[in-house]
Parts: sequence; structure tokens; C-alpha cells
Amino acid sequence: MSDIEILFDKLWPLCRSITGNGLRRSFDILKEIIPLELREIPSGTKVFDWTIPDEWNIEEAYIIQPDGKKICDFKIHNLHLLNYSEPGEYMLHYEELVEHLHTLPEQPEAIPYVTSYYKRTWGFCMSYNDFLQLPKNGLFKIVIKGSLAPGALTYGQYLLKGETSEEILISTYLCHPSMANNELSGPLVTAFLYKRIAALKKRRYSYRFVCVPETIGTIAFLSSEGIDLMNKIVAGYVVTCVGDTGNFTYKSSKKENTLADRAAIHWLKHSGQKYALRKFSIGGSDERQYCSPGFDLPVGSLMRTPYQEYKAYHTSLDNKSFISFEAMEETINFYYKIVEILEVNHRPDRTLPFCEPQLGKYNLYSATGGNHQTDVEETRKLLHLLAFADGQKDLIEIAEARGQCALDYRGVLEKAWSA
Repeated sequence: MSDIEILFDKLWPLCRSITGNGLRRSFDILKEIIPLELREIPSGTKVFDWTIPDEWNIEEAYIIQPDGKKICDFKIHNLHLLNYSEPGEYMLHYEELVEHLHTLPEQPEAIPYVTSYYKRTWGFCMSYNDFLQLPKNGLFKIVIKGSLAPGALTYGQYLLKGETSEEILISTYLCHPSMANNELSGPLVTAFLYKRIAALKKRRYSYRFVCVPETIGTIAFLSSEGIDLMNKIVAGYVVTCVGDTGNFTYKSSKKENTLADRAAIHWLKHSGQKYALRKFSIGGSDERQYCSPGFDLPVGSLMRTPYQEYKAYHTSLDNKSFISFEAMEETINFYYKIVEILEVNHRPDRTLPFCEPQLGKYNLYSATGGNHQTDVEETRKLLHLLAFADGQKDLIEIAEARGQCALDYRGVLEKAWSA
């Protein structure tokens, strides 16, 4: 069993929401891999046009049928309870109960995921097949035990410092109950990507890892720190829906041609894998907040199958059997390649401004003409680099002009720097 799968199994049973003890316990587990620094924002705090809601914690919830059978048991599957349901106990007839039930007739085996964060109500979710079996006569007993009261919203971040104060943002969300691809794949990939980047002996950029409850958590984070970060973040990515085996999909920032977009698309082009490109749109995840007017940060999102485009989305079918831990490992490698491109990318400038330098005097050109094909190719790369090294074009542009990946130029850059 891989380390990613072990962490998944620890996180899976917990009922998460945008607030609450399940969210806090999830953060504590993630901190086994990534040293997130947690912050609590009290209920009632204004964050731009939003207000942090009361904190929600549930002990148990279920329905007792007229025949005594217990159904929609929260302890069996936490998607059975409408997220943020108000606690209470009720005795209802069938006609009254169905007003509080949620099903998916088009996916009769699935339990839907439904929330009501900002309007107080209650409800239960069940498969459509189970709904059809409900008795029509007698009283149903509804039990929802827990609390919905002033508390706090929790989010976490960690700044992995590099040689400069310029930052790369890696953001993901943690707020859904038991869903694998739409929820846990993002934090898991982010945590293990952190391990890879932290192991680098040298980092040009600083890396800010952010894990928040989706939407409201990001708005709270930006309300507190967004203005300060506007002059620091040079590229960023929202990590979500990265656990299935679909092809990679990159959704660009609103500006479309930022360093984040160029680095991600550059690697996808040279990865040898199929991929799709999407323009920024309002449907999606926290890139909506990072790219919102006022901030308009250079933040895109590398996914696999995007949200809302796979049938298991926001249902009980988005479970462990739907995802692939091998696919998550591959996603980590893809993100890491983008990081490598960001780290190597710069605007090279020549110290000798006119004509080609005499490479031989710097031991950069074979005295016998370089008959070996590898030497010839490396020399051509170096000459290509020198031809475009004007302090204006960056390495991504220079490599693209020859149809190559920027990472292919690391060797000739090292030789040029040491000459």
C-alpha cells in the first residue's frame, strides 16, 4: 500500500464541511505530511461580501420508518445527511418527509451530495432505489443530533521559502465529506507535491501551499492576506479532481498568458500525453476567487477529468474504487515537472552582445568539429540559446522556437554558466 493510499484511508471516514471538528481532524492528518499552519476565523467575521457562518458539528442523524427500520444513517454513510442540516427531532408523515429528501433518479444507486450552508434547513439524501421502497403510511421519526452555533472556520497554509520572495501558489480545498476525486485527491496530491519540492536542494521561488474550505475559505484567506500577496505571486495552481485516470485538462487563468499558463501548457505539449485546454470560466473551483476582479492573480488549474464532467461527481459513487493512486502519483510528477520548468525558466542575457562567441576558447565547442551526434545536438542547443539570449525572451519562448522543452536546456545552461 502506497503512502498516498494510507493517508487516504485515514481521511476518508471523516465528515468534513466548511467548518467543524471533522475539518480540524482532517487538517491534523494532513499535517503528518505537510506542516500546515492553521488559522481560525470566528463566525460572524466579514470577509469582503461574505460572512463566516456558524460552525457545524454532527453526532448522529437518521430516520426511523413506521415499521421501526433505521434508514439514512449518517454513521453508515455521511452523505446521507444534507450538509449543514440544522439539528432537531421531528415526527412526520410521508408527504411532509419527502419535502426534505434528495435523490438522483437518473443515477438510482447513488446518494447525492447536497449542502445548505447559508440557509437554515435540514434534509437527508438517499439513493432513488431506496426512496422508492419507502412506506407511504404512518409516522417517520427524524433525528439530527449535533450543533450549529458560533465557532470558527479553519484554513491552513505553509510557506516553503526559496532564494527570492517571489511565490508560486499551490492551493487546494478540504471541505467535502466522503468523496475521493472531488475532495481528497487535491489535498493528497498537494501534500506529496510539497514533499518533492521541499527535497529540492535549491529553490529559486518560494512556494505557498494553501488548503482551505472551498469558496468561503479562499475568500477568508484572500481577505486576510490577498492584498499582500498580489505583488508576490508570479504563478499559481488550484489542485482539484486529480485522482481519476482521465487525460489531463488545463484551465487557464483569466489573463490566459501568464507564467502559470505558459509553464503548464509548455509541459503538457512536451509530455507526450493527450491533454485538453480550457479557457477560464466561472464554473469551477477556487480559481474563481484568485482570478476575481481586484486580485486577478495568475492562477490556473491542472486537473484530470474536470468537475461536473464525470458521472460520479458529487455522489457516493465518487469513492475509492473510482480513483487510482497510480494516477495521483502521475499527477504529482506532472505538477513537479511544471515546477522544474518554473525553476529553470528565466530571461538569459549574453555578456558578449555582438555576434556568436568563439565557443572553442571556452571549451564549449569540440576542436575536432563534434562528429558525435550527441555533441552536435548539444552544440546546436547552445548556439540556439545564444542566438535568442537577449534578456527579453525567457527560456520557454527560446525552447519553443526550436520545438523543444525548456528542461532540455538545463545541461547547456550549466555549461554556459560554468564557462
